[in-house]
Amino acid sequence: MADEPDPISLPIEDSLDLHAFAPKDVRPVVEEYLKEAAAKGFREVRLIHGRGTGAQRASVQALLARHPQVERFFDAPPERGGWGATVVVLKPVE
Repeated sequence: MADEPDPISLPIEDSLDLHAFAPKDVRPVVEEYLKEAAAKGFREVRLIHGRGTGAQRASVQALLARHPQVERFFDAPPERGGWGATVVVLKPVE
């Protein structure tokens, strides 16, 4: 058994700042966050990925395009982060 770090517990709120995570961890963090946010009844969340080169945004949006709990997503309006954040509309939990 490899020495793996203990899982991190995050509060589930209406936004998640991905700057705190290593790029290799973003995908599983976003997947788990979306699952938990939907379970808590959130219909809209915001993922803050930053502007940078656009690679993180592209990676996050590619994941969202295939995610079963995502109804739609779009770049945040300027007052909520512009293209440095993505707003995600979640499907209602049935």
